[in-house]
Amino acid sequence: MTHTAPGEAERLPLRTKLAFGIGSAAESIALYSVSAFGLLFYNQVLGVPAHLAGLAISASLFLDALSDPIVGSWSDRTRSKLGRRHPYMYAAPIPIALSVYAIFNPPVGMDQTGLLIWFAVSVIMLRQAMTFFHTPHLALGAELSTHYIERSKVMAYNSFFAWAGAAFTTTLALRIFFPSTPEFPRGVLNPEPWSVFAMSLAIATLLILFASAWFTRDRIPFLPPPAKDETGFSPAAFIKDVGRALTNINYVWLLVAYFFLALMLGLRESLRMYTNTFYWGLNSEQLSLFIIGSFLGYAAAFVIAPRLHGRTDKRRTIIVACLIYALVPPIPLVLGLMGVLGPGDPFLLPILIAFAGIGYLTVSILQISVMSALADIADENELKHGVRQEGVLYSTRALAAKLDQAIGAALGGFVITAIQFPIKATPGEVAPTVLNKLAFADGVLAAIPGLIAVGFYAQYRINRAKFDETRAALNARKAAAAPALAE
Repeated sequence: MTHTAPGEAERLPLRTKLAFGIGSAAESIALYSVSAFGLLFYNQVLGVPAHLAGLAISASLFLDALSDPIVGSWSDRTRSKLGRRHPYMYAAPIPIALSVYAIFNPPVGMDQTGLLIWFAVSVIMLRQAMTFFHTPHLALGAELSTHYIERSKVMAYNSFFAWAGAAFTTTLALRIFFPSTPEFPRGVLNPEPWSVFAMSLAIATLLILFASAWFTRDRIPFLPPPAKDETGFSPAAFIKDVGRALTNINYVWLLVAYFFLALMLGLRESLRMYTNTFYWGLNSEQLSLFIIGSFLGYAAAFVIAPRLHGRTDKRRTIIVACLIYALVPPIPLVLGLMGVLGPGDPFLLPILIAFAGIGYLTVSILQISVMSALADIADENELKHGVRQEGVLYSTRALAAKLDQAIGAALGGFVITAIQFPIKATPGEVAPTVLNKLAFADGVLAAIPGLIAVGFYAQYRINRAKFDETRAALNARKAAAAPALAE
């Protein structure tokens, strides 16, 4: 088999993009299980107060955020026969799978305090282990190509498979493990299937993560190594790496914007299952149909995003996608608060699925665009500092996102408590005033940080012309260095 180095062709092999993409599917299976079902499981099934369960999720995100840049810097400076990224991608899957299983399998007989501690510790373990796969994996994706559009295609695979992992988790939960029954019309409130559900997720995560690492190993010879004068990882080197990254003003704008975007995402994710189950009164089978909207949204983004980057540029795409994502998906909740739309409406489910599809489309385009833009920023930093910092760039962004998602998760728990949402509630028996407060938080309040993010994304300044200028300077530098190396 012959291999083509990324710099020699605009297109990467399909096999490589698929192998890279499936890694994000496994990440979603593990992490989405917690964000979508963790708070509901511990609050509504086990009886842990919502604000305390939300704080447990927030603590895991906060500690994970702090470890992300460390792993990124460590990965950037790693020298091994397996390159800079793969040693971590091989080591992470087993502890990740064990943590997923532990989260939904607390020991029998624990009181609320014990359950809360178990939840916090197991989620912290999951996120710490996932950092050792997620950060090197994203950095690997940025390194696979130097081409403006091909980078977007790589990140389109990342985004689509991230959807696939979340869709797999949702379908498995709502169609296989938690169907509606006479005893539990809302199947997710059934305490029995959670253990087998978690085992299935753990096995799937383990196998897919290993597959992603294994089937991308052939690209190792073509990936950039650490600079020859770069030392190994140390606290001083870590501080130096982060300082380099933060000197890039375009990177800072993306960080600040994503901070506000992640706040919106964290709050919406914490409240979505409550809203769909209690406000709209949807059962498991109806909830599973949202996969239609999500598939159409992510599939369309997979095709559309790289084309948008070719016809306009990543900056404009980011701004418009963020604006639409903040304002359009919550429209059904606003209509519900106005009395225009309600649980008895015969067109309710198609309307909700359609607006969810728009949300999935725009958030996927936004993710693809920002992830691709970070690779362009890595070019700027290489030109300025002489080193590539994909690990630090992606991980420091993840730090900002997770700190903010931690706030969002905590806010979600506090919203549930503040509006006096009952523990172990029965759908159809929650007071209308409580449900309206829930809808207002998910539909109106959560959109505000998204609109703030639009303003900061507008400050980002790398367009296609700027990218071409940077790549030309890098290529000229490499061409000038080649004779010296040959001598």
